[in-house]
Amino acid sequence: MEKVSKISFNSARRLLTKGIFAVDKPKNVYSMQVIDKLKENLQEDLFRHNEAESDFLKIGHGGILDFSATGVLVIGVGAGCRSLPLYLKGDKKYVAIGKLGEETDTLNDTGKITGTAPYDHISKEMIDTALKSKFVGSIWQMPPKYSALKRKGRRVSDLVLEGQEVEMQPRKVDCHSATCFLFNPPHFHLEITCGGGFYVRSLVHDVGKVLGSCAHVTELRRTQQGIFTESDALKEADWNASNILSAIKSSKAFLKKKSDKWYRIRND
Repeated sequence: MEKVSKISFNSARRLLTKGIFAVDKPKNVYSMQVIDKLKENLQEDLFRHNEAESDFLKIGHGGILDFSATGVLVIGVGAGCRSLPLYLKGDKKYVAIGKLGEETDTLNDTGKITGTAPYDHISKEMIDTALKSKFVGSIWQMPPKYSALKRKGRRVSDLVLEGQEVEMQPRKVDCHSATCFLFNPPHFHLEITCGGGFYVRSLVHDVGKVLGSCAHVTELRRTQQGIFTESDALKEADWNASNILSAIKSSKAFLKKKSDKWYRIRND
């Protein structure tokens, strides 16, 4: 109990029955592995002498980040998990690096290269023009096959890996802004603000096609999810009970001040 000496056990238990906080997901880790690690750390720090007390512990996340992506992942504990769909559907910000001249089956660098094309004709101005004219606003977007979307209760990515043919359908999504802030061929750096259900991998792939080439994502980072930014997110080294409980306590005070009901949590 040394790590939570500043918060009584009963106070800790109350905080874990209802709360929201954010972590910084590391690279090459699945979002559910983050949940497992957080739960493991809380159980070790708080309940290692009384495992029965941990039965109530419930943890979930508010929107999967790709395995190779990093950044803000909103976490709910206890009744706070009921608010997670709001973060899944809410606005997010990303920074991404795309690579021109190569496309992959996953639309990022974890997949196999499925095609190549010249890119010498492309300029930063062309990327800026394409983004503003084709990809900002309410747009139709084809989601990637390698994704967490589900068909008949199963992930599309699992069906594809089994060799099943899955026909994806375009979806209406919102892109509030998309800018290219650095172009160092073949790489281009983007900053994106979007609504729920938007795939940055699809955006980068589609930009490559519009420019008469092809492209895939080499790096992706979520810098904001809902009201939570990078500065609010706990780094992996800080995923102990003391820091988690402090983050929940701080976010409750912060959320209570927000007038926007979309992200507000009632602390009954």
